Amino acid sequence: MSPNGYPWPIETTRLDNGLRVVVSSDRSAPVVAVNLWYDVGSRHEPAGRTGFAHLFEHLMFEGSVNVAKTEHMKLVQGAGGSLNATTNPDRTNYFETVPAEHLALALWLEADRMGALVPALTQETLDNQREVVKNERRQRYDNVPYGDAWLRMLPLLYPPGHPYHHATIGSMDDLNAADLATFQAFHEMYYAPNNAVLTVVGDTDADEVFSLADKYFGAIAPRDDIPPAPDGRQPPPLGGPVRETVTADVPAPRHYLAYRTHPFGTPGYDATTVLGTILGSGRGSRLYQRLADGARIAQPDYLGAYGVDLAHAPAPLIVTATAQPQVSAERLADGLIEVLDEVARDGVTQAELDRAIALLTTGWWRQVATFEGRADILGRFTTQFGEPARAGERLSGWLAVTTEAVGDEAARLLRPDNRVHLTYLPEGDK
Repeated sequence: MSPNGYPWPIETTRLDNGLRVVVSSDRSAPVVAVNLWYDVGSRHEPAGRTGFAHLFEHLMFEGSVNVAKTEHMKLVQGAGGSLNATTNPDRTNYFETVPAEHLALALWLEADRMGALVPALTQETLDNQREVVKNERRQRYDNVPYGDAWLRMLPLLYPPGHPYHHATIGSMDDLNAADLATFQAFHEMYYAPNNAVLTVVGDTDADEVFSLADKYFGAIAPRDDIPPAPDGRQPPPLGGPVRETVTADVPAPRHYLAYRTHPFGTPGYDATTVLGTILGSGRGSRLYQRLADGARIAQPDYLGAYGVDLAHAPAPLIVTATAQPQVSAERLADGLIEVLDEVARDGVTQAELDRAIALLTTGWWRQVATFEGRADILGRFTTQFGEPARAGERLSGWLAVTTEAVGDEAARLLRPDNRVHLTYLPEGDK
């Protein structure tokens, strides 16, 4: 076990081109999880270039010099594996789990689309995937009730120019305005070995992975001029409460209350995560007990509180509640704020803390029980903090939180002047 509490072996190296490679061997099943974190997300996108990182999440599956369109998925799935990719404000990651004998295939595929995608990127492919992203936006954000809440909250929480001001889906106008050469330049700038972390967990050993990584990635040239994202660690105070009310085709009034907290990976954010769990995770949470079981003014299935794990600025804590039939938006807001004010004033109980720690501990072990979960968390802590073994600090950080720490954070964070309040009203409501 590492000094930070991570209970599996970790070995690391850095190739001559800057690629960081992390290996955690586990022979308990004959599979390997491969996870490649690129240090590029929507926080790196300047005004007029939003949505690029997310679009590349799609384009990276559309073929490269040595792999035809759609062949990446076919090769992995044909080998008995699974794969996917995700984008958020902090990073883009690509991952697959394959039988251990196909580790070389997975690494070759990842290296090929890192180093050989741009020459194969065509206008037709770009236009096609732009349409896919537009359709995704319609399905996930524009044409579902409350779907644009995240798009609305971010500009209220973070000022123009801040790296978290816009969502990863980006602006369709920006995507439409950029030409093929602009997208090619974006890939060449950020999808470089010295801007990535390769993590492999499972039925292998460090010598095998290091050798294969050097074989397939070693010849890819690094970039020496990768621009950093804007520094968002100290945005100006909100000066709230900041309010926005949206009248839309929604079934019931809903409130989102968002608060700036601390960056992910800090003791303050650990306490915030515990606070969010106490407030809004499950039937035993404070909000459920008071507003769903007690006053019965909130729908139990749409009531919660959670932190958004962002590492490069004060991350948001979001509290949400949806009104029961015949309950007004005003009555629900009053009840919601009453609970938050009470916690800010009086703190939390030891029983609430113990319950929250138990839920978070279970969730952590559930994540690292899988090779995929371990590969992702090791990639995250290497990318964001430079040390994979610090992954163990997530659990140890929660275990160290006290009722006093939660109470102090509640009093500091749950203030009206640190609040963004987004309200949805059904059409016809006043």
